[in-house]
Amino acid sequence: MGGARSVVDRRNDALVDYVLELTGKSDPAVLFLGTATGDDRGYIVSFYETFNSARCRPRHLDLFSREFDDITGPVLGADVVHVGGGNTANLLDIWKRQGVDVLLHKALARGAVLTGGSAGALCWFEGGTTDSYGPTLQVLREGLGMVKASFCPHYDSGEQRRPLFHAALLDGALPDGYAAWDRAAVRFDADGRFVEAVTSQPGGRALRVYVGNGQVVEEDLPCRYLPENPVPRAFFRE
Repeated sequence: MGGARSVVDRRNDALVDYVLELTGKSDPAVLFLGTATGDDRGYIVSFYETFNSARCRPRHLDLFSREFDDITGPVLGADVVHVGGGNTANLLDIWKRQGVDVLLHKALARGAVLTGGSAGALCWFEGGTTDSYGPTLQVLREGLGMVKASFCPHYDSGEQRRPLFHAALLDGALPDGYAAWDRAAVRFDADGRFVEAVTSQPGGRALRVYVGNGQVVEEDLPCRYLPENPVPRAFFRE
């Protein structure tokens, strides 16, 4: 997703139900990783208010105050892993030191839906644009690489994002990739192949962004609008 809390804080955003429905389960287990904000308690509460027990079986995993010696069970037992926004560089460093990166690759192989916004989206790609190092955005190249491409979140709301992304593509600092508005999402299969783009905001956009003939090309992806469902998802449980 292009944005993180812009979706989670809305409580009933259609992108939330979209993610849950991808599991094919009526009561999926959803794990929240708030590493990018240092396991901020307010963000965790917001996650539980949105991914509530009427929709799924929510759980979070603290990495700053670990409650488990072995975190394999919580990660590999999740049908959905939702990664919060924040500092992507710190997130990746902590995951690598604590072995979460390896577990996430295993979770993907087991069929889990891996998702998130901003840092929680960028982490799955090879790299992209980040504010991890301060207010002046920089290029990050150390993503998990599950999708062999780059990614630029906040394409409609961060004024530094688009020009930096274009410059990084032109000079080869980043490979060709994708960009998304805050309430738009780009979906890939387990092999990193594009499936579709969706949005919960009328007019929301997702784009394929690449270099052609020495220039940056922005190609709009067909972006399916997800209207808000007036009937709670729990109503449809088996």
